[in-house]
Amino acid sequence: MSHPPQTDLRQRIADLIGREGPIPFSRYMEMCLYEPGLGYYARAREQFGKAGDFYTSSDVHALYGRLLCRQFDEMWRAMGSPVQLDFIELGPGRGLFALDVLDWAQKKFPDFAAAIRYRLVETSEYLRTRLAERMADYLGKGQGSIYASLEEAAADSGESLIVFGNEFFDALPVEIVTARGEIRVTVDATGHFAETTVPARPEVLEYLDRYAVHPHAAESTEADSLPDFHARTTRVEAPLAAQDWMNRITAVFASRRGFVVFVDYGYTRAQQLAGRHLDTLMTYRQHTASPDPYQAPGEQDITTHVNFTALRAVAEHACLKHLGLVTQAEFLMGIGEQNEFADAFSEAELPQERAKIAMQLKHLVTPAGLGEIFQVMTLAHGVDAPNLAGLKFAR
Repeated sequence: MSHPPQTDLRQRIADLIGREGPIPFSRYMEMCLYEPGLGYYARAREQFGKAGDFYTSSDVHALYGRLLCRQFDEMWRAMGSPVQLDFIELGPGRGLFALDVLDWAQKKFPDFAAAIRYRLVETSEYLRTRLAERMADYLGKGQGSIYASLEEAAADSGESLIVFGNEFFDALPVEIVTARGEIRVTVDATGHFAETTVPARPEVLEYLDRYAVHPHAAESTEADSLPDFHARTTRVEAPLAAQDWMNRITAVFASRRGFVVFVDYGYTRAQQLAGRHLDTLMTYRQHTASPDPYQAPGEQDITTHVNFTALRAVAEHACLKHLGLVTQAEFLMGIGEQNEFADAFSEAELPQERAKIAMQLKHLVTPAGLGEIFQVMTLAHGVDAPNLAGLKFAR
């Protein structure tokens, strides 16, 4: 039986356009990130940390996972300390955060550690293999499991649940809308990817009406300085896939109680109405940022800022309670204030070790580091909303 020849991702996308015509930007972005064997997150390569293309908070220091472990323990106790707590992490990457949480729970919160069952949901087959290697001890003891979908993880979960994601929503495909219409990706006469527009679909316009803003034509002096693919107009993302994901998450809580915590960079609709957070799509490759998503398909990360107003609306429609939206700095400072950040320094014996940890903590909480880049959205269902430490500084 013959098999079709292997092809690179750029050619595969071009072939799809040749068969079907110009494709939605969301389809292009989905293929760039998740196409089996060829997409950015599906390839057998390192995406994270110094050897990859970007850092997450877990790459900075285990302190991040330790502080959130303390918050999760408080949430578990707010649920009445159930015998089993299922913890679902979406997009766990290399599993650094999972290990930091589980290791610290065993050391400092043994009762919580005995209750937690860690469910890692990862769509990439390559990353699932890496997770299985890194999490082998916990998987072997029945304290962890790996799944390809949220629904599979939920089917193995009980009535008490925490769902968590760190930089999860920012990597979901989005539609892009300009004053001329909704972007479609095509191939020009030179064989390069190019953009064309079609009238925006009703569901895209409804999203903009409810949760975002409509794009406007750029001034001519501004347009002259824009790259060709910005096409003389402002651009607004419509992350319909993120809305679908939040619907899937809320469905998991139909017969369950617990909390949802998401950490990501993003904005509210009020900020967009003030003229901020338009055209937030960026790419990252070897720690270098670029606004051009067509430069290296499959070899660069593509991200957009998260619309927290839209996600909150979906959650509240499903009867989840919005507990707060705070910066990462506010969240971590609220947790750490309880014991003066003992989680950070308890195992540092030498002055130079303490100094190094202090610098890493500073990077996590200060505006010059990650402290105000990321925001934390916390939701609850079926649980009396306690005064969670992480929301102490919520405005």
